[in-house]
Amino acid sequence: MSKPFQHTLSPRQQRTLGVILSILLQFGVFVAILGFSSLLFVYFYWISLVVSVIVSLYISTRKTKLAYKVAWIVPILLVPLVGGMMFLILGGARKPHYHKGEANRVFRHQLPSRLSTTDLMPYGPDPTQQAWYLEHTALYPAYTNMETQYFPTGESFFPTFLEELKKAQRYIFLEYFIIAEGEMWSEILEILEAKAAAGVDVRVIYDGVGSASTLPADYPTQLQDRGIFCRPFQPFRPFRPILSIHQNNRDHRKLCVIDGVTGFVSGLNLADEYIARRVRFGYWKDNALLLRGEAVWSLTIFFLTMWDNQRTPSDYAWFRPRTLPPVSSSGGIVIPYADTPLPGDTVCADLHLQMITKAKRYLFLTTLYLIIDETLTAALCTAARSGVDVRIMTPHIPDKKVVFAVTRSNYAVLLEAGAQIYEFTPGFLHSKTVVADDLYASVGSCNLDYRSFYLQFENGVWLCGDPAVIAVRDDFLQTMEHCQEISLEACRRASPFRRLLCSIYRLFSPLF
Repeated sequence: MSKPFQHTLSPRQQRTLGVILSILLQFGVFVAILGFSSLLFVYFYWISLVVSVIVSLYISTRKTKLAYKVAWIVPILLVPLVGGMMFLILGGARKPHYHKGEANRVFRHQLPSRLSTTDLMPYGPDPTQQAWYLEHTALYPAYTNMETQYFPTGESFFPTFLEELKKAQRYIFLEYFIIAEGEMWSEILEILEAKAAAGVDVRVIYDGVGSASTLPADYPTQLQDRGIFCRPFQPFRPFRPILSIHQNNRDHRKLCVIDGVTGFVSGLNLADEYIARRVRFGYWKDNALLLRGEAVWSLTIFFLTMWDNQRTPSDYAWFRPRTLPPVSSSGGIVIPYADTPLPGDTVCADLHLQMITKAKRYLFLTTLYLIIDETLTAALCTAARSGVDVRIMTPHIPDKKVVFAVTRSNYAVLLEAGAQIYEFTPGFLHSKTVVADDLYASVGSCNLDYRSFYLQFENGVWLCGDPAVIAVRDDFLQTMEHCQEISLEACRRASPFRRLLCSIYRLFSPLF
């Protein structure tokens, strides 16, 4: 690349351009192969058709959602030359570069069960079942000696976040889907650099695709020069952007750990729009949760198992807090949880299904995307038909128009069942929360869509009987004042073409 051209484009722009050119090159190679094979096209087509039928039969036997199977089988059979190849690239066996067996061994050793059924029963049988699932099936223990603080916006979260980073004495761990250079990251980086110089162990994980357009390719080296350890998750390398199935499995987690004592989970990434320092899609609504106490050890283990994946395991004993600060515990239950894209690991989907089906009086959900399978759709409809006050909040201003159209295509069936849907009109709703019956709630990184449930690494915190549950509820009700309610009549007034388009969107929604 010539020097004048390098000076014209920033490193991030050069990287993005390289990825685009490499994708175009791969597509061109594919077209060229078809062109050179035109004389044998009939044979090539029938071979592709036979392979597509075999692939479709294989998909039909997989242990995955029916809607996901149908969404792949239809394009594979309709366009065998392209559909089969796209499945091999993006929809193949979900085996990300993550050793779940080793992580489970660490969880069993480092995160033993702490509470008995007797400890949980005061909250009733429904929360007890959810906590039992997380603790004994997913291996994520429950904690009671905890202090929590809920932040309804990124602006309210950020000053506390900076102050807690400044208090670090031993280590700081950051794991975020997106890190973007700007005011927010500059203020964080200044503290991280100072702490690293003072001997604090500072480590950063960011997603290679999520941050591909916001950070230069050599950013890990830049951080290393500042004394900060960094491991991007599955970097998006030029000339390898679409040839790996694993590029579809992303680290979508958002967590911070400070000395194993203080932690943050959230829906927000580390970029200026999340704290209203940059206007993007209108006002950006997000949230975060501070944890202080024993449960932060779970977040520490989540980070270290991701950091150590396919590498030498850490000395976990060194990172365990020597002492825990006194906390203003409410006596509620706090359970940090995580999820992976592995076929048998469906913690987020299972937990959301349980929270929906166990709700008795009300169920409030916020989500960036509403792209749900038949099981969750049926659960939400059944809850609404059973008299539960079901309310779902989504953005009014989209970040991806096609995905937003898929979200809206799911409105009608929920509205017909009696659910209420609200769109956040001032801008972009990015928070991901569930709250029910003033009793239990979840705050984290998981959207109500196929990607979060089945293709990405996610994390969150389940709360029961904790003051943060009421804070999540109040945040939802206050945000409703800035929303537009969607009516069933409005959905039915859509043109026949739009209704047909919505049907097509729903058919292929598992692929978005």
